[in-house]
Amino acid sequence: MQQSKSIILAIALLTGLLLQGCAAVIVGGAATTASVAHDRRTAGVIVEDQSIELKAMERLGSDDYLNEHSKISVTSYNMVLLLTGQAETDAIRAKAEQMVKGIERVRRVVNELEIGTAASIGERTRDSALTTEVKFKLTSVDLPDFDTLRVKVVTERDVVFLMGLLTQAEGDAVTDLVRHISGVRRVVRVFEYI
Repeated sequence: MQQSKSIILAIALLTGLLLQGCAAVIVGGAATTASVAHDRRTAGVIVEDQSIELKAMERLGSDDYLNEHSKISVTSYNMVLLLTGQAETDAIRAKAEQMVKGIERVRRVVNELEIGTAASIGERTRDSALTTEVKFKLTSVDLPDFDTLRVKVVTERDVVFLMGLLTQAEGDAVTDLVRHISGVRRVVRVFEYI
């Protein structure tokens, strides 16, 4: 009985959000509100991206040897899966890519794992701060109809990875801006152009 009430409440909440133009994406017990009006992906693709990330984390997490010898982050945007982090050897890097390639609906895997030891806590803290700074500075991009929420930012050891569905002009403007932020060692574009 209690479970039925929870399901009805969840459906009511989801329906209410959908009617307001926002979709609540509920995957694995975590709720993320994504404004469909700001995202060029459909609500279905947004849900699929979250599902892909969960499946990739599950697959990679199931291999004890891989976990002992790598630190891997996964990000999916428009069903393109980005692997970032560190792997101790080329063989581990390749194995991680093979493990996620077969995930249903993944259109492409971009393997940006670097060979080396896992990033330190200090490096990860610096990367988080740099990601925040990049997102803040993206608000200064002066292009008609540009929305910063269309750019996914991932930072790994001062390398900034940019994902999104953008026009060529948007992609160029974003890349140029990020390239000149202090502390950014390199910019990797994983854009899809519309």
